[in-house]
Amino acid sequence: MDLHDDSLPSEAEALPGPVRWRRSARAQRVSLRIDARSGAVVVTLPLRAGRPAGVALLTTHAAWVRESLAALAPHVPLQPGEVLPIGGAPHVLRQVTDRAGEIWLEPGAILIGGGDAVAPRLAVFLRAEAERRIAALVARHAATLGARPRRIRLKDTRSRWGSCAPDGTLAFSWRLVMAPGWVLDYVVSHEVAHLLEMNHATRFWDLVAQLTPHRDAAVAWLKENGPGLLRVG
Repeated sequence: MDLHDDSLPSEAEALPGPVRWRRSARAQRVSLRIDARSGAVVVTLPLRAGRPAGVALLTTHAAWVRESLAALAPHVPLQPGEVLPIGGAPHVLRQVTDRAGEIWLEPGAILIGGGDAVAPRLAVFLRAEAERRIAALVARHAATLGARPRRIRLKDTRSRWGSCAPDGTLAFSWRLVMAPGWVLDYVVSHEVAHLLEMNHATRFWDLVAQLTPHRDAAVAWLKENGPGLLRVG
């Protein structure tokens, strides 16, 4: 449950950055984390903890908070003139007057046909492009293993790039459409392998290796560049 940030001006000036306050019945202690998507520090309070406890923790870790916020990649809004990657390659968002309402890819560019509501239309386009690419990889890798996914869902998660539910539903972050193809290949392979092994035992990793050679490089890429994908939109 998010709390409205109603800090007094003097308190806000003393804080090391923009803050989102969150109260959780499951939290056992006050904690903080950096939310790359919003560019804010999130302070989680247990039900019985007051705002001063959060302020105290922020004050103690002020240097870390400032450094972490400063290290975030720049925010990239979905608007003409911006550049965002598709499949790891930079694409300029360019609006044109013809083909009203349409959006399509060309080498190095995402062309946006005439019309308003550019950002919502781009968001729909990116999710559709992600679903198209992911579905093709799921079909290929599932066929290799003889596995049968129940369905594919696209999400906008903050910490998990993919997941596999016990019923065989595969879920992926739509933001993976911006990652290089070999990174997407690894994430899809990882979740497809879970259709047969719902664990991370040796047999699971053997299945992943059967599907893709990109595991180590993709994990390293996501660790370094994944937070930047959260800054788009």
